[in-house]
Amino acid sequence: MDISTLVGIILGIIAVFVGMVVKGASLGVLINPAAFLIIIVGTVASVTIAFPMSELKRVPKLFGIIFKEQKLASDIEIIKMFSQWADLARREGLLALESKASEVEDPFLKNGLTLAIDGQNADYIRDVLTEEVEAMEERHASGAQIFSQAGTYAPTLGVLGAVIGLMAALKDMSNVDALGHAITAAFVATLLGIFTGYVLWNPFANKLKRKSAVEVKQKQLMIEGILSVLEGEAPRVIEQKLASYLPTEERRKISNESGEDGLGKES
Repeated sequence: MDISTLVGIILGIIAVFVGMVVKGASLGVLINPAAFLIIIVGTVASVTIAFPMSELKRVPKLFGIIFKEQKLASDIEIIKMFSQWADLARREGLLALESKASEVEDPFLKNGLTLAIDGQNADYIRDVLTEEVEAMEERHASGAQIFSQAGTYAPTLGVLGAVIGLMAALKDMSNVDALGHAITAAFVATLLGIFTGYVLWNPFANKLKRKSAVEVKQKQLMIEGILSVLEGEAPRVIEQKLASYLPTEERRKISNESGEDGLGKES
């Protein structure tokens, strides 16, 4: 479970509900089926129109990505692994890495290492792996855009719901008490539209973008590591090169483990 997603949603709900109570508004006004119909069904309808079904079928999986903790190998572990592979390749040749390739679970890394072992040149390997990363980025971007668009549509539908509610409220102005209640109910749709748009859908889109960026960065690290091993670079040189992908604190950790002083410094 991605704790930050769950905590954020809970805090958002508390902020709105407690804020309503503090302001003197009754939580009972939120029991408005018409408002939920306009906002929820209307948002789903708008997104369905905007995106092909082939992309919409991925929505359940996207929710899984949002609410599950991202399971990626540690960048430091990957760098150390490349250092070990470089040492083995320099001593025994690239073919000695065949046994290592069979142990790799990550399909992207396994494919890149296999290409290197098979004797493909660096430019070809970089092109193949870069195209794979770009295709992955495009898939991730399309998924995030679904939620981003939902976050755009929902607040506007909230305004539409308020207009519909006001039309119904102003139809009969003879009863002032009933009119006040109807106007209050009319703005529930606006509240729901803004809440779902800016507390749920847009943050969900940003969460997907951030997780995609982390995965892309790690795959770029893998590409550089594979090419460095292919080119026969020394293990410590590879550690120095790949450490540029890490935050300063993690660079220092690698520096301490390798016994080099300059690796953790900012450039």
